[in-house]
Amino acid sequence: MKLRVIKCNVVDRFNQKHLFKRKSRFLCFTRGILLGFVWIGLVSATNARADNATFKAEVMPILEKHCLECHVPGQDGYEKSGLDLRTYESLMKGTNYGSIIVEGDAFTSNMMVLIEGRAGPNLKMPHGRKDLTKWEKVILRRWINRGAQNN
Repeated sequence: MKLRVIKCNVVDRFNQKHLFKRKSRFLCFTRGILLGFVWIGLVSATNARADNATFKAEVMPILEKHCLECHVPGQDGYEKSGLDLRTYESLMKGTNYGSIIVEGDAFTSNMMVLIEGRAGPNLKMPHGRKDLTKWEKVILRRWINRGAQNN
């Protein structure tokens, strides 16, 4: 019995086609299924990280990267608002005008309103700097929705 060689096209997540030569259609199918399971596993693992976001491991590094340049005593952001982001306690204290975190409700938390630009373009944070990535916003949002705990 002669085996027929079958060309198998697989499209990866970047929409690039890869051509594989296989001895049967079954091997093409199983390769596609295996790639799908690997991709689902990677996505669920990264979502689990955001679901279990801790202040020290995930939230504070985001604040250090994007916010601490201005929101510490002696800098412009602190002088205008009174918001100090060096510690969990000072973050939860908020600004001279009130708290910026509503525990359990990221949508109404002023911090997310300002980061997402819902208060207006002139109040969007961080001022004059690169926006937070979509993933960083997800981590902050989930941390707040889960109670904004000091963990």
